[in-house]
Amino acid sequence: MMRIRDGNVSLVTEFILAGLTDQPELQLPLFYIFLMIYIVTIVGNLGLITLIVLNSHLHTPMYYFLFNLSFIDLCYSSVFTPKMLMNFISKKNVISYTGCMFQLFFFLFFVISECYMLTSMAYDRYGAICNPLLYKITMSHQVCSGLSFAAYAMGFAGAMSHTGCMLRLTFCNVKVINHYLCDILPLLQLSCTSTYVNEIVVIIVVGINITIPSCTILISYIFIISAILQIKSTKGRAKAFSTCTSHIMAILLFFGSASFMYLKYSSGSMEQGIVSSVFYTNVGPMLNPLIYSLRNKDVKVGLKNILVKIQRRDIFS
Repeated sequence: MMRIRDGNVSLVTEFILAGLTDQPELQLPLFYIFLMIYIVTIVGNLGLITLIVLNSHLHTPMYYFLFNLSFIDLCYSSVFTPKMLMNFISKKNVISYTGCMFQLFFFLFFVISECYMLTSMAYDRYGAICNPLLYKITMSHQVCSGLSFAAYAMGFAGAMSHTGCMLRLTFCNVKVINHYLCDILPLLQLSCTSTYVNEIVVIIVVGINITIPSCTILISYIFIISAILQIKSTKGRAKAFSTCTSHIMAILLFFGSASFMYLKYSSGSMEQGIVSSVFYTNVGPMLNPLIYSLRNKDVKVGLKNILVKIQRRDIFS
């Protein structure tokens, strides 16, 4: 639908999401694939959140940040996946202008928050390995709460900046978003007014949200690796490094897939960018709880304790 402005210019009141593919024979198979991914994501992250809440021995800084990471992944995937699934089985993939702006805001909010939550987890690993004697002071409850608040605050600020600038644009005539969700770059391509301010904001905000986390994570792991190499016993080095492997895998999955996606977009390869964004938006939130649960003895012990309590029917004791 269109709304008339100044008697001549028709403004878009809804968009059409192009989706992953325009081939009808692939729609149903893709629906089932992404439905399974979403179910695993919900069950995995909700299960990990429940496990951390119910096990007192998991009430540590590391699992406090993991709780927040799972919460973000749970919300993040729910921002666009239900709409994505509906679009696979509907004839017309329509999203209202208001709905698109809300989706854009929450998508960016949770993505940026996850970026800084992973950064906080790197700082936590630095404190645990490089300053173990001062760990309880370095990562006190106040510090952990402050880092989490900062992560969500940066997410809110970034999302507000991008969405606020997007709201000032005019979209007319062309209304097909070449993506399966409302993202910055595909929306900017549809604007019939100048996107100069938006592009400047993208450069500044994205630059900040890449530079600060990347430098913090890099510096943290330089100190971590240096500290691990100073451990004399091979067993001690292996044990110290094992506490970081899950976090390293989560970082590589998140930053690696995100970088690959935006490199494809910037090179003009929109189709490849959309396909690669599946790993960034869908596969990452699904794999994070699996990475942390399969490689973590504490999580396995916690799960075993919960199952024992369920059998005894004293899960909340």
